[in-house]
Amino acid sequence: MKKLEFIKFVLHVLVKDKDNDLSVLQENATIMIKKYFGTDGIRGLANQGNMAPQNVLRLGMAAGKYFMADNGRRHSVVIGKDTRLSGYMIEPALVAGFTSVGMDVKLFGPLPTPAVAMMTRTLRADLGVMITASHNQFFDNGVKLFGPDGRKLSDEAEHAIEQLMHEGWNDGLRSGEHLGRVKRYEDAQARYVEIVKATFPKTMRLDGLRIVVDCAHGAAYLTAPTTLWELGADEVISIGVAPDGININDGCGSTMTKALSEAVLAHKADIGIALDGDADRLIMCDEKGNIIDGDQLMALIGLGWKETGKLTKSGIVATVMSNLGLERVLGDAGLDLIRTPVGDRHVAAYMRQHNYNFGGEQSGHLLMTDFATTGDGTIAALQVLAEIVRQQKPASEVLSMFTPVPQLLENVRFSGKSPLETPYVKSAIKDAEAQMGNKGRVLVRASGTEPLIRVMVEGDDMALVQKTTRDLADLIKATKPIP
Repeated sequence: MKKLEFIKFVLHVLVKDKDNDLSVLQENATIMIKKYFGTDGIRGLANQGNMAPQNVLRLGMAAGKYFMADNGRRHSVVIGKDTRLSGYMIEPALVAGFTSVGMDVKLFGPLPTPAVAMMTRTLRADLGVMITASHNQFFDNGVKLFGPDGRKLSDEAEHAIEQLMHEGWNDGLRSGEHLGRVKRYEDAQARYVEIVKATFPKTMRLDGLRIVVDCAHGAAYLTAPTTLWELGADEVISIGVAPDGININDGCGSTMTKALSEAVLAHKADIGIALDGDADRLIMCDEKGNIIDGDQLMALIGLGWKETGKLTKSGIVATVMSNLGLERVLGDAGLDLIRTPVGDRHVAAYMRQHNYNFGGEQSGHLLMTDFATTGDGTIAALQVLAEIVRQQKPASEVLSMFTPVPQLLENVRFSGKSPLETPYVKSAIKDAEAQMGNKGRVLVRASGTEPLIRVMVEGDDMALVQKTTRDLADLIKATKPIP
């Protein structure tokens, strides 16, 4: 089954609310089959495959040619990176590619992904590039691209860049004074801190709060603690702020939250914040050490913004992975939950097309178009802190917005073509969805990065959830590989 056909099938199984326009969701799910670009830029093992220097060089040349217009002015690209060792290899390869086709380069050094998106706009660059593999371990790396509007590229743009990557090495090369120039921006981090601080309510301060922030030894290791301190926090306990090139996301950050929870308890902090390697997502922790995911944070901010009149529409946008409990708590307050395919780019696309100003993912990508064009973990954390300051209650009371509906996820590895192509697997999924009825959801989807089928079932009846998950997983495991 092709990717587009599969996503349409998943949406057919999942979308039951008549207010959710299925045709629009299917339109948003359109995916071009690409060789290099995945769900969030290009990513892979550093110094191999897509992330080998020669392919990164080709990417720089192709992206530069795509964004160069023959209008007589010079064109520029801004480049940031996280703290991976391989960034020192990938950055010069990109620089060589861009400058060889005549594009000027502005280098930021370590900087969060959302900062690069912001700087692309504020510096009037034609293109923004972030060198990162997000929450992955140090041996991976990747490249995220942003257009002049600070938004992630469309599938059409990525496809066009891939076509340009197949051109000859000498096509489009410049020479002499037409080569691109390179400049390093030393104040990029300070600029970003000031932009982020401006998103916090001007009438509020963080006085009296003791905050733990885990920066995952990543891109925000300087900017996040500085932001919290300058906004008045009594004490900022910073962990994951000693990058050495290989310790990014290693036992820390938003995907490994044990270190955060332990630090909050050890320091008797009021709240904990965990960012990932490129700081575009966050997970939080209350004063009791309980981990708070993106669904709870979306409920808090969504309901808070409804109360203060900040929502542009009567609802928020999330993905099919968000817990049913989020949908219910929003519904009780008269807010809709619009679901998109997995991936913050799908959330962002729907928000932009339909004028929603808040959305996100269970994983902690929170998108607030009033402040940024992409997910920003630091800005999202400040919005949560603003609610805590406003309510003057402990984090454990403010952050527990609903009781999550029991949810199980099982990954099934396969070889050959996807087992989801078989009619009896399709039929079993439909039967399971019908059996859950209004008391739960079934989501079966192929991973975008690995040969895995992800089986997710949630519902009020835990025994039924367990049985449905087990039955579907066993059926997929027993499916013979399709040659």
